[in-house]
Amino acid sequence: MVEILTMSPTSGDGKYVGVPWDIEPSFEYNHQIAQMAEQTGFSALLLPVGAECLDASIVASSLIKSTENLKFLYAARPGFISPTVFAKQFATLDYLSNGRAVINVVTGGSQADLERDGDSLPHHLRYKRTEEFVHILKRLFTEDVVNHQGDYYSIKNASLFPKPVQRPRPEIFMGGASEAGKQVAAKLADVYMMWGETLENTKLRIEEMKYLAAKEGRALKYSVSLQVITADTEEKAWEKAHNLISKVTQSSLESKKKFRLKDESVGHQRLEDLMQESKEKDFIIGPNLWAGLTQVLSGNSIALVGTPDQIADRVVEYVDLGFEKVLLRGFPHLEVIEAIGKKIIPKVKDRLKENQASVRL
Repeated sequence: MVEILTMSPTSGDGKYVGVPWDIEPSFEYNHQIAQMAEQTGFSALLLPVGAECLDASIVASSLIKSTENLKFLYAARPGFISPTVFAKQFATLDYLSNGRAVINVVTGGSQADLERDGDSLPHHLRYKRTEEFVHILKRLFTEDVVNHQGDYYSIKNASLFPKPVQRPRPEIFMGGASEAGKQVAAKLADVYMMWGETLENTKLRIEEMKYLAAKEGRALKYSVSLQVITADTEEKAWEKAHNLISKVTQSSLESKKKFRLKDESVGHQRLEDLMQESKEKDFIIGPNLWAGLTQVLSGNSIALVGTPDQIADRVVEYVDLGFEKVLLRGFPHLEVIEAIGKKIIPKVKDRLKENQASVRL
């Protein structure tokens, strides 16, 4: 059965994008989001990483007592923390939460963002470092003593206490749309993460990753991330979509353009291309699929727009491509998470059960 994940907005939240947030990412707000996600059927909460986000590991640890079963998917950034220190932090959280920590390895795409935090390694070398980082993590999770001498890390007689609760080790999520990113993910990831695109583009990408993983003698799981804008009627859903960007200023649009000029992320460029190609069609790139938010958002910005039934149908189409994990979120997050959990997740599960029953027949 597919897992539905969501995200906590640890940089702030609001009813409009492209303007300053009007909801602070306080403990109380993150607590509400985590509890709502758990109560309405989500399996995990993504805690994003970036200069403008709260520290993901601290947010995750603060939410352990707010929840009982919800998992916390948060980032390891190889350029900013050693694998031994991250393994200790992660394993401690996994131990204290009784096996509810999940790793998202984030190599990084924006050179400017990385340099702001002190990482100036060129793009192609960052993935080599990531490969070494993940290799060491896996050994620390499963071996008693680890010695390693590589291009980026030198470790002597390292041991990890506590070991993660999850055995043999926790799942490792990785993204990356560049050639280097895909190669490393095929070799080392357990779950390959994608941002939503058109069904056609996504089908080609998942087929490519299956091929690359098979060359490594491996099989991956796959995750896709999409925004959700929903209402009781399709007309109202599109009104909400346009309202989300109704307060965007020209300066916000110009800031996004300047960011793109310095950004090396292939994934960001793919979304940018979809947005530019669909300008004359009100950014509609497929049935109930909209690239309007890509004008101001980086990363996960393609949105499903429609009624709960329409969105459930679209989600099932992605699941049919081979995605076992689907991350759904929207603005404002608490309101949208509640709507997804109560109105969309049950419909997705019912449709998947019906599909399985028809296959057995």
